[in-house]
Amino acid sequence: MAVTIPRRWWAAAGAGAFAVLMPALLLIPHTRSGAGGGQDVPPPLEVRDQPALGPVYERALFTAPVDQAEAALPGDAPALVGVVGRLGDDAVALVRGADGATRTLQIGESVDGWQLAALAIDAAFFTRGAQRVRVPLPAG
Repeated sequence: MAVTIPRRWWAAAGAGAFAVLMPALLLIPHTRSGAGGGQDVPPPLEVRDQPALGPVYERALFTAPVDQAEAALPGDAPALVGVVGRLGDDAVALVRGADGATRTLQIGESVDGWQLAALAIDAAFFTRGAQRVRVPLPAG
């Protein structure tokens, strides 16, 4: 008694055989032949000089590095207490002047001879004559 496969099952049987045999064929090691067969494979890349990681572990995690310009702010520069509002629309800077009073400044207004030139999310830029300083928000 011979078993016959109906014609409608031939496609499914072929797909099943393909699914079983193709991974086995892909796992068989092949040798290169043809024009590039005699070339050697270059070795993998390696890092020769490892960078020093000590400074990375020593710096604070969530604070920006302090620039030399920020460390040398003029003594009479206003202290930035905060930035309120939407930048570019209606943002104002909360600034503590030389007298210790806190006031709000819009771009273009002045305190203690320093004019507020621009605001960023974490700093204010003041100008006085040709001098321009970036006053960051206090950390913490």
